[in-house]
Amino acid sequence: MNPEELYLSLDEPDNSDHLWRYSPWKRIHPTGNIREIPSNYKQPNINLSFLDGSDVPNEVSITKEYSKSMKNSFSDQISMSFIESVSQDSKFTFKVKNNTVLEQPVLLRIDSESVNSAINLSIEIGRHCEFELITLIEGEPGWFGLLRKANIGEGSIINDVVVGQMKSGTLLRVDAINIGKDSQVKAGSISSGSEKTKADLRYMMNENGSNLRVLGSILSAERMHIDHHIEIYHDAPETYSRLDWHSACGGNSRTIGTGMLRVSDGSKGADAGQLFRNLLLSKKAEADSIPELEVSEHDVVGCGHGTANGPVDEEQLFYLEARGFSPDDAKDALIAAFLNTTLSEMGSETLHQWLAENLQDELKTLTT
Repeated sequence: MNPEELYLSLDEPDNSDHLWRYSPWKRIHPTGNIREIPSNYKQPNINLSFLDGSDVPNEVSITKEYSKSMKNSFSDQISMSFIESVSQDSKFTFKVKNNTVLEQPVLLRIDSESVNSAINLSIEIGRHCEFELITLIEGEPGWFGLLRKANIGEGSIINDVVVGQMKSGTLLRVDAINIGKDSQVKAGSISSGSEKTKADLRYMMNENGSNLRVLGSILSAERMHIDHHIEIYHDAPETYSRLDWHSACGGNSRTIGTGMLRVSDGSKGADAGQLFRNLLLSKKAEADSIPELEVSEHDVVGCGHGTANGPVDEEQLFYLEARGFSPDDAKDALIAAFLNTTLSEMGSETLHQWLAENLQDELKTLTT
């Protein structure tokens, strides 16, 4: 069954499902008519380089082809088959050969300009690789879809950061990431700009010794609606994961974070935890966090979750103002520090500096 046939065979998703409870599929679909599959979507502009603009080595490549080696049975079929359907002319494979070690971050820039588009991106990372990847999403489309399916090879150490900086429209993002034996992955998400964001991020650890940290720095202002759903599957012994998600919400915006940790029977020694923190910057801003656990193995190191909401701390504001900060500068400093807690954990000093500089304009919108 091809993607179009699969999508049209599926029923409209039930809003009782956490994935679609806060952002119904009808609101995320580009036309609102869920039986329609647009046929005129164009290929976005894609550029691959090092962060300083120089060329990447031959061991790293992106080609216009589709990798058939990707295995995935743990993602939502609605969003995945829909993006596959509208990205028939935008199938790419990003590939990194075995034993590739890079000293500076790789930047994959995706620019949809002002037209609706989508991309189906296969990511194949070989064994014993070590590097940082930034995927930057830009443009002013009405709608953009990004599907990333990844296999990360045994023993690799990867910092994988996705930055959503569309200036308008709706962003639908779907990640299906398979993490290899003894691999260490930091998966960072930075979201700002688009009017609506719906992200379904899923990580499978079905090999011994996999290590995963999922980190979020979410900036929500004006009337933005930003909804992230994260699922982490522990399906092998001695696997480790931490989900740490920070959202700063201003204006009339709303953020949603739903997290599910699944530990299957036989995943002995698994260690899993998740924590959502939301900073409310206006009386009309809303933040919802729903952490969940599904544990079928009794012999685990630990499984926990938590969530916290609150405004900027008045005592901290007073402390900074007493030391010469203006009220606005004090508030800006506390917001930046809150988001930087997760931002600074996403990778190297070079990566962190680029991310911090890149988000300066977005930070200003939170207090206006």
